[in-house]
Amino acid sequence: MNKIAFIFPGQGAQKAGMGADFYKNSASAREIFDKASEALDLDMKALCFEENDKLDLTEYTQAALVTTCLAMTKVVQEAGLKPEITAGLSLGEYAAIAAAGGMDEMDAIRLVRKRGILMQNTVPAGEGGMCAVMAMEAEAIEQVIAGIADVEVANYNCPGQIVITGKKEAVETAAVKLKEAGARRTMMLNVSGPFHSPLLKPAGDEMKKELDRIQLHPLDIPYVTNVTAQKVMDIAETKGLLVRQISSPVRWMQSMEAMIADGVTDFVEIGPGKTLSGFLKKIDPKRKAYQIAIWEDVEKVVSALKGEEAC
Repeated sequence: MNKIAFIFPGQGAQKAGMGADFYKNSASAREIFDKASEALDLDMKALCFEENDKLDLTEYTQAALVTTCLAMTKVVQEAGLKPEITAGLSLGEYAAIAAAGGMDEMDAIRLVRKRGILMQNTVPAGEGGMCAVMAMEAEAIEQVIAGIADVEVANYNCPGQIVITGKKEAVETAAVKLKEAGARRTMMLNVSGPFHSPLLKPAGDEMKKELDRIQLHPLDIPYVTNVTAQKVMDIAETKGLLVRQISSPVRWMQSMEAMIADGVTDFVEIGPGKTLSGFLKKIDPKRKAYQIAIWEDVEKVVSALKGEEAC
C-alpha cells in the first residue's frame, strides 16, 4: 500500500503566473484567491498571475505562495487525492497545517502576510545575510561555524545543501572559512533578512500575538514540523512551534527522513517548481515524487497514485 504525503515549498518557489490556470478552471480555487484578496486588501490575481515587482518581496511572497498552494490543494482534494501526512518548508508549514485540517485557509493566509512583514522588517536591511553551502556535511559545517559568533544553520535542505544565516559580516567570514575547510561552493543569497536566525526572535514574539488571535482545530492527519522534524498530532503544540520556527533552523532533510521512516512512499509537491522533489532525490532516490504546479498535473498525478492504490 502506498502512503501519501503532501509537501509544500517555501520562499523562492514563487513565479509569475502561478495558479492562474487553477483560477480559470476551478470555482474552489477562485474562491480562495478572491477571499484572500478581500482578507488582505490585496489584488492576489495581479500579484500571483502577472509580472510585477512585488512578488519577490518577502512581505508579499509569503501570502502569494500560500494562497496559491492552498488553491491547488483544494483542487487536488476535490479530485479524490488525500494525504496521510503533510509537511511544508518554512512558510510552507502553514499550508501543511491547513491541509491537515488544523487551520482555516484564510487564517493561514493572513498569518503568513503578517509573518512576511515581520521577517522582512525586524532586522534593518543590509545587516543580515544568508549563504548556501554546497557539498559539505552538516556536521562539518556546524563545527566550523561553532567558533563564529552570530552565525547559525538556517536550513538543512538535503545532503550537500545547507544554508547558514546571521549577521552579514559574520556570514561572509563563515563562507570563507567553510571554503577553506572543504566546501565545494558557497553562495551568498539575495534575501532581505537573516531568516531562521536568532536575530528574528523579536519577529517570533510579535507572531505569537497574531497566533493568539486565531482558533486552531484538531488535526485530521498529522503534519511534520520544521522545528523538531517530528510528527505533530496535537494541535495544542502548533502555536508554540510556529513562534519558534521563525528563528529556528528548518530541518527539512530530517523531516523527510522522519516521514520515510513512518512509511511514506509517495510525496506530492503542491506549488510552483520542483525544489522539494529535487531535495528528495538526494535524500532518498528510491522514493517517488510527484509535482502539481499546473492544472494538467492534477489528472496525471491523481491517476498515477490511484493506479498504485488499485495494484
